[in-house]
Amino acid sequence: MAFFNKLDSIMREDPGKRGLIPSLPANPVAELNEALEGAQRVILLTGFPIRLADNSYIGETDGPLGTANIAAAFEKLGVEILPLTDEEGFKPFAAALKAVGCQTAPVLVPTDNTHEFIRQQLDEFNPTHVITLERPGKAQDGHYHNMRGLVIDDMLADTTIIIEEAKKRGVTTISVGDGGNEIGMGALSDAIEANVPHGEEICARECAQVPVVSGVSNWWGWGISALLSLKHGQNLLSDDELEMKMINEVVAAGSVDGCTKENVTTVDNLAMEVHLDILNKVRAALAEEMG
Repeated sequence: MAFFNKLDSIMREDPGKRGLIPSLPANPVAELNEALEGAQRVILLTGFPIRLADNSYIGETDGPLGTANIAAAFEKLGVEILPLTDEEGFKPFAAALKAVGCQTAPVLVPTDNTHEFIRQQLDEFNPTHVITLERPGKAQDGHYHNMRGLVIDDMLADTTIIIEEAKKRGVTTISVGDGGNEIGMGALSDAIEANVPHGEEICARECAQVPVVSGVSNWWGWGISALLSLKHGQNLLSDDELEMKMINEVVAAGSVDGCTKENVTTVDNLAMEVHLDILNKVRAALAEEMG
């Protein structure tokens, strides 16, 4: 389908030169579109911690925005959602969800007994889908790493089992990343290890059923919303004004740019104008496809 190819091309733009995108084949957009079929109850997990100069840490701006867009799209379709994040990303994610108009607040993932908590959520909420976006994955050495290869275990709850536990229960798993150290990217390990700096150290070992990548992980918030829009015959995409409201609220909640560590309205050291250009390309492609 021509729209799938257009969407993949837009998602694969790489203004930040992360190193992963050029080495990968096309995103499996048709497979993603099929995987989104039958969504009734969706767990959404995000939150990537950034260590600040004073050794404190907070969630970055990449993650909560894109995940909030997916959450809003599902809510508009009457799909139940369970947004999850841990302490470092809770306030930014809550701010994003509120700004985008979601009625569902995030649930805090505890640092203690995290595996038990994850299993309990899967059993009680009984999701049809688990979607992770810009959430650290565990590497082959059993540790979480940032893009510089540094271990970040102390900054986050150990949520990596969510992929395998979901699979055991027959739940569809979809993961979004942009660097290779995110949950679910294990299926892309050859390209990550060969082409991303510190790739052999940081590559996540978990394999989502449908892993997709983009120049910035947030962008698949629009990509998935666009696919849902086509499925249901209604435009579920946000607009420039709403995106600016979200980034302002997320930054006000303390979130920082993951590359610069600054509490400013940028994502991956890219100005919002760059991100809004991607959104408007998705909107144009969707409008053309929907007629």
